[in-house]
Amino acid sequence: MDKFSTYLKFALGTLIVVGVIMVYSASYMYAKEKFGNSGYFFLRQLLFVGVSLTVAFVISKTKYKFWLKFSLHINYFASFLLMLTFVPGLKTVVKGANRWLRIGGFTLQPGEFVKYTVILVSIIFFENFQKFDRNKRINYGVCMGLPFLLLILQPDFGTFSICFFGMSFVCFLSSFPRKYFYSAFVSGIILGGVVLVSAPYRVKRLLSFLNPWENAQGSGFQIIQSWIGFANGGFFGMGPGNSIEKLFYLPEAHNDFIFSVIGEEFGFLGVFLMAGLFLSVIYFGFVLAMKVKLREGSLLMAAIIFVIGIQSVLNMGVVLGLLPTKGLNLPFISYGGSSLLSNLFGLGLFFSVLRAYKESHLTSHTTSGEFNPHSNPSPGFQNLRNQASSSIPR
Repeated sequence: MDKFSTYLKFALGTLIVVGVIMVYSASYMYAKEKFGNSGYFFLRQLLFVGVSLTVAFVISKTKYKFWLKFSLHINYFASFLLMLTFVPGLKTVVKGANRWLRIGGFTLQPGEFVKYTVILVSIIFFENFQKFDRNKRINYGVCMGLPFLLLILQPDFGTFSICFFGMSFVCFLSSFPRKYFYSAFVSGIILGGVVLVSAPYRVKRLLSFLNPWENAQGSGFQIIQSWIGFANGGFFGMGPGNSIEKLFYLPEAHNDFIFSVIGEEFGFLGVFLMAGLFLSVIYFGFVLAMKVKLREGSLLMAAIIFVIGIQSVLNMGVVLGLLPTKGLNLPFISYGGSSLLSNLFGLGLFFSVLRAYKESHLTSHTTSGEFNPHSNPSPGFQNLRNQASSSIPR
């Protein structure tokens, strides 16, 4: 278990380091042009990394059951933050979307945290569905549904999708009755499809995904530039810092489309290694989740890894032109404090469960009569140790 935990931390640490380097590489020209400081985004990302790692460490030392116990209140608070994105003076509107709060010189995207607060509520709701009375089911149902409504109103269909898949994953693994699960999942897919086609700009994105060349200078511009970046990279890439597309050709080069810059600078080899790192995080994360014999804790660990994995796959799919364009960044790699902080908050919960299981496992072994190296040795063991000590040459 310690071995898999070490591998997971190594993969995560590598992703974070690569992310900081690539944020600088993808943004230094844009930062120089806009802010007069080529290291603007790089220095801010370093700050985000320091704060996020500190938060993750603190969360990992807390009891995960505390977060589950107060999941209802935590999710309501996250929903409240989502509501504030509609308040004039607090909200920051970008490209017609109310997704950010302006706090001092920084912006906060509450939707990034909702991905994990919805998971916390879902675990309690689905695991205890048959025990809850009607009032509790309604209360939890409203608490879970409120963020989805607010995300649609912002609008933020990308985060809405992540939350939906994360909640469905928890529901599938939980003890929630299967006869309700399949009907609810199909209904959710139908509802998501209706929401998708209800907004003209989403339909436009879908059509441009099917044929981006039809409007190469408009809705298809971003994905075509992304393809050009991958094509320029070839197998070995153009070399670190040598991307052409990031020089004001590719929009969101340091954010949603940073994977294309990686492909251009490091080629297919870099893309393959990056995908391998994410697959390692998913694999080792799920292995650890299966090894932990704590029902709710194991569910929480698996759901956190699933959310990180599904967002990574969706972002890569969008950048490669395999999926319609959505406002989703690449976890640990793209620029942004909210994304980094929320994902490391989730990982803090992950390692909190792991720590709790190790402690309970050690306690059960000690109380069951197994050898504990920290306890007082038996007289027989003490005699053997004395004999061994006396036989050592002086």
